[in-house]
Parts: sequence; structure tokens; C-alpha cells
Amino acid sequence: MPRRNVHNTRIKGVRMMFGALVDLVGVMNRPQRDARMIKEAGIVLDRALFPLLVGISRVGPINVSELADRVGRDYTTVSRQIAKLESLGLIERRQGSSDKRVTEALITAEGQKMAAAIDAARDRLLGLMLADWTTDDIQTLAPLMRRLADSALATDTPQRDEIEQVRPSAGRR
Repeated sequence: MPRRNVHNTRIKGVRMMFGALVDLVGVMNRPQRDARMIKEAGIVLDRALFPLLVGISRVGPINVSELADRVGRDYTTVSRQIAKLESLGLIERRQGSSDKRVTEALITAEGQKMAAAIDAARDRLLGLMLADWTTDDIQTLAPLMRRLADSALATDTPQRDEIEQVRPSAGRR
């Protein structure tokens, strides 16, 4: 196959992947999806707290500002929501293990029970979504998705100079 056709085929594949990712992110970010997951899990939890609990259960202990960045919310909002999760006994806060100036959130035993119910609900819902997929299809896609996510994570750390270029120059003259 000529080099140009290989390049065009690669571009088409990348664009198809991007389109699929945009669709998936759109589905994942719908408030109705979180509400359905909460209902399916049989738990009582404010929908706004759901992605924080899931995030903490997946990657915790996690710095509160990093969690805010992951869920696309500002630090003060996430800090208030973390306080609510803590008051419910689902997470606890502590000083950072490597930097005592930061606050980390980690899941409690009660939070782990709730996260397990969410995981079971997710398994059921994904089972319905993938009902017509073969085991081979799932086994082929799963490591490729993990590889894609790892590549995205590895290239998503902006350098300080890139951040400074994007950030408004408030206070500078």
C-alpha cells in the first residue's frame, strides 16, 4: 500500500476514535447517567457527590486539588463536597503523605461498601450495553482502551510554561 494511503487510513482511524471518545465522554458526563447508576446501585447519595466518591475509590488517596481537576470543578466546590462526603462517613481527609500542606481524601470502609455497590451496578449496566458483543470483542477492546487511556494520561501533563501562556496575566503589568 502506498505511504500516502497508509497515512490517510491512519488519519481516518484517529478521527473515528476521536468521534467515539467525544460520544463516550458526552454519555459519561450526563447527569442522568449518574442518577441511573445511583438508583441501580440502590444507594442514597447526592448526584453531585457521585463522581467524587467514585474518583476517590479509584485513585485515592488523592490530593483534593487533583480531584477537582479530574472532575472539572473548582477547588472550593470540591472541598465543600468532600466535607459532605466526610460528614456521611464515606471518606476521610488527612494531610498529604508527601506534602503536609495539602489535603488528601481517602475512602473509608463505609465508602468502600458504597463503591462496591456502584461497581456491581456498573457491571450490570455494562453487561446490558455489551450484550451483543462477543467475549473476543471485549477482550480485544479492553487492553486497547487501557493503552489509549495511559497514553492520554502520559501526554496530558502540561508543562509550567504552557500553563503560564494560557493563564491570564492577572496582576501583571
